[in-house]
Amino acid sequence: MHGWSGFKLWRRGSQLIAMDATTPLNTALIIFVRHPKLGKVKTRLASAIGDEKVLKVYRLLLDHTKNITAELNCRKFVYYSDQVEEYDLWNAPGYTKRQQTGNDLGERMLNAFKELFEQGFKNIIIIGSDCYQLKNIVVKEAFEWLDSCEVVIGPTFDGGYYLLGMNHLVPELFYNKVWSTAQVFKKTIQDLELLKLSFTTLAQLHDVDVVADLELNGIEI
Repeated sequence: MHGWSGFKLWRRGSQLIAMDATTPLNTALIIFVRHPKLGKVKTRLASAIGDEKVLKVYRLLLDHTKNITAELNCRKFVYYSDQVEEYDLWNAPGYTKRQQTGNDLGERMLNAFKELFEQGFKNIIIIGSDCYQLKNIVVKEAFEWLDSCEVVIGPTFDGGYYLLGMNHLVPELFYNKVWSTAQVFKKTIQDLELLKLSFTTLAQLHDVDVVADLELNGIEI
């Protein structure tokens, strides 16, 4: 393949992917996103501050997510909740665009993990685009934990999680959950304990879903 400025081009089917020549081929980051469209994002927050301000907030969150993942030494896969956008923020070396599939959030996450494990990746982490407190170093720490435990999870203060990683597929973590509720993290931990899997939890962070989260994250609108 051809290389330039420390990058190589790798061909997957008809798709040409640019990535750092030192990127581990068995490590992947999944990023779940929505298109930043008026009236289509952060509906709970929009009911309080309006669609236009919410769109501004979500674009800020997307920019933040891009900034903290850009230098990570892994393959990065951006999974869109609707159709894949051809030209947008994620047109950059190291990012591959994919389509989410499934009937609910759990099924969509499971399918993304399954797809990448079947492609040969060993350590896989998923994040969303809702956590303004998430830092590059936290994701790096999560990948490091996967060398010594089977699952890593980053809880949010509202009862969910901002990060989930595993070094082999554990489908049970995506079953029997009422997503976007305060019980998701608790139920996931119960599953891990029931399955007797080794796991670690990361620092608890605030994501951005309601008005109070804006101040907690230092976001001005």
